[in-house]
Amino acid sequence: MVDIKAHFIGLSMLRAKLDEYLAKNFMRAGYSRVDLIKTPLGTRVVIYADRPALIIGRRGQTIRQLTEVLEKYFNLENPQVTVTQVENPDLDARIVATRTALAIERGYHFRRAAFVALRRIMAAGAVGAEVIISGKLTSERARYEKLRAGKVYKTGYHIERLVDRAVFHLLRKPGIYGIEVVIVKPGEPDDYVEIRNPSEGIESGEAA
Repeated sequence: MVDIKAHFIGLSMLRAKLDEYLAKNFMRAGYSRVDLIKTPLGTRVVIYADRPALIIGRRGQTIRQLTEVLEKYFNLENPQVTVTQVENPDLDARIVATRTALAIERGYHFRRAAFVALRRIMAAGAVGAEVIISGKLTSERARYEKLRAGKVYKTGYHIERLVDRAVFHLLRKPGIYGIEVVIVKPGEPDDYVEIRNPSEGIESGEAA
C-alpha cells in the first residue's frame, strides 16, 4: 500500500529541487515556476517562463538536454516537458526580481532599476507593489533601499489570494545584493471600500 503522506512529501521535495535547478540555469529566460503532473505515460513537467524560446533552444536542443537531465539526475520516469509563456510577466514577482537583478548586472543604478520595475508593475494593473534592494549599495556598510507604490499587505487572509512575493540574490563585487519583490495582484481585497455619491442615494430613495 502506498503511503499517501510520504508520496506527497517526496513530490514536494522533488519539485523544490527541480525549481532550484531551473531558477539557476534559466534565469535569463525569465523562469517563473514549475508544475509536476503524474500521468500513466510518465511525468509531465510544465515550465512557466517569460521567454520560452530560451528554454526550448535552437531546434529544441536545449529542451532535449533538459529532458535527459530530468531523467538521469531527478529520476523522472519518461519526462514530457512543456514550456508555457507567463500570461503577464509584470505581475510575476519572481520574473520582476530576476529582471531587476539583470538590469543591475548590466550596469543600471540599483535605484533606477527598482523604479522601472515598480512602474511596470503598477502599469500592469497591480493594487500595490514593493521593491527592496539590500546590500553594500553605496558604501562598505550594508543598507537597504525600499520603494513602494499603492497598497501592500503584510498580514491577513488576502495574502494567500492576491500577494506574490519573490527574493533573488545577485553576486556583485562589493558582495551579495538581495532583491525582494512583493506584488499585490489585481482583485478586490477584503478591505475594499467603495464611497458612493450621497446624491445617488437620495435619488434612488425618491424614486422608490
